[in-house]
Amino acid sequence: MGQPAPAAGGRREEAKAERRRRIIHAARELIRETGDAGLSMRALAARAGVSLATPYNLFGSKGAILLAVLEDIKGFGRRFAGYEACSPPDRVLKAAALAVSYYEQDPDFYRALWGSMLRTTGAEARSMIFNPKREAFWIGLLDAAASDGWLLPEIDTAALMRNLDFTFRSIMLHWINGEIGLDSLQPAVGYGYALALRGAATEKGQQLMLERALAFQAELAASPAASDRGRPD
Repeated sequence: MGQPAPAAGGRREEAKAERRRRIIHAARELIRETGDAGLSMRALAARAGVSLATPYNLFGSKGAILLAVLEDIKGFGRRFAGYEACSPPDRVLKAAALAVSYYEQDPDFYRALWGSMLRTTGAEARSMIFNPKREAFWIGLLDAAASDGWLLPEIDTAALMRNLDFTFRSIMLHWINGEIGLDSLQPAVGYGYALALRGAATEKGQQLMLERALAFQAELAASPAASDRGRPD
């Protein structure tokens, strides 16, 4: 006996999901080809093979499409699952390092994407960074560290998450401006995160985060950009 045909509602949802995937894929292709995330909705719709109204209907705005592209990181969850045995604060550092590894693999795409995001102002730009799904992931990591006694109970994990995000965005801005090389992204993000976590840590977490911060500090000191500091122009 054959499988029952999917209900009409199920087919509609599948078609909608397929159109979303096509739009996200088209956005990635256009950004990579042009080096500019300021793509037009008309060009995006044409590349995805949908009507001009479809991207608006499915996402609402270009900023939301850029956010969906940024979140469309294949294999992140599977790769991050390999860090279950790490201490909770180390898992925060591992998550940041894993995120940066995608930038290292496709720097032209992510430079164009972040450049567009950082040039966007207002509520849309904030929603592109502070969306519920992303917040829930990072706050969950910090809550786990707090519940296991690595973070001080007085620390607001939501506020700490935002502070870490500010650090990440600042480093991305310096990278886009050419002030930080690609080889310095990992230690720069790790150093900022480790210092922030050390300030929020209980006694048992402070020494661990100090060790991590000093290791990142040594990497930064050995980077080509650091060796150029102090040289005459």
